[in-house]
Amino acid sequence: MKQAQFIQQHEVLWLQIEDWLNCQQLSKRERKKLQARTDAAHNSPTGMEFDFPSAYRRLCHHLALAQSRRYSPLLIEQLNQLVLRGHHQFYATRMHFWHNIAEFFLRGLPQRVRQEWRAVGLSCLLFFGSFIAMLLAIQWEPELIYSVLPGEQVALMEAMYDPELHSRLGREREADSDILMFGHYIRNNTGIGFQTFAGGLLFGLGSLFFLLFNGVVIGAIAGHLTHIGYTATFWGFVSGHSAFELTAIALSGAAGFKLAQALIMPGRKTRRLALLDNSKIAIHIMYGAATLFLLAALVEAFWSSLTVIPVLVKYAVGLSLWGLLGAYFYFAGRVPPGQQPG
Repeated sequence: MKQAQFIQQHEVLWLQIEDWLNCQQLSKRERKKLQARTDAAHNSPTGMEFDFPSAYRRLCHHLALAQSRRYSPLLIEQLNQLVLRGHHQFYATRMHFWHNIAEFFLRGLPQRVRQEWRAVGLSCLLFFGSFIAMLLAIQWEPELIYSVLPGEQVALMEAMYDPELHSRLGREREADSDILMFGHYIRNNTGIGFQTFAGGLLFGLGSLFFLLFNGVVIGAIAGHLTHIGYTATFWGFVSGHSAFELTAIALSGAAGFKLAQALIMPGRKTRRLALLDNSKIAIHIMYGAATLFLLAALVEAFWSSLTVIPVLVKYAVGLSLWGLLGAYFYFAGRVPPGQQPG
């Protein structure tokens, strides 16, 4: 193919890529003005609908063709400069993405949790309060466990944490692999979190129910296994991942209460607008809860179930994780007084 035909066939794409790259250097307001001014007139894809990755791959192919066919150095240099600009845009976009992720976890999430301390505090009170109350109640009245769980489920729990086990703790089937159990824990944990969060749409009653229900059930299991003397196996198993999993449940409840707040107390906003605003806050909290659920599943599958690790080591790791998580939510993202904006 002659160079003139090659240019005529692909020049429109090159111009579109150049327009798109120029547009990315503008502010959002300037970008909208440019889009309104140029899109209709020149069919230039300045908006987000332009498939830049696909266009960039075609541009790289065009550069390779121009070099292999030994087209003019001027054309090759123009295409090369466009490819370099596109590569820089890819690199900058990815760096911006990872910067946003780091910024969210280092500052945004702990700041958000502290800002919503009322919802978080209420959720913790309901969940941990019911958990501790049931755990203690079973020490005085052991038969209470059968008011919470059927006898078959109680027997299954006893078998899972039997001190005679020498391979894996907390599992129904010894043949299950760590990876399979990791997937099982992810599914179970995210199910609990989503139910607790989505229950906020029932004016908070769903979140209230699932917080109390999970607190009572987990407290009953912990109380029963403690009462029958399975302390080392049960608490050694849960100590490693409890900080992540239990905190994630509480955060899911707090996110649900933010949805409920918009429905019950919208203030001067319409319920729709209040729900839209509060859902943004709730989703941020749920990002944190989902991350904690993932960490809990990792620890539970690959650490908690191991019987070769001394129980004192598991206790030490568990307490350290509780301390680190508490320090993270209390200290992370705080601005030193001297650096407060004026």
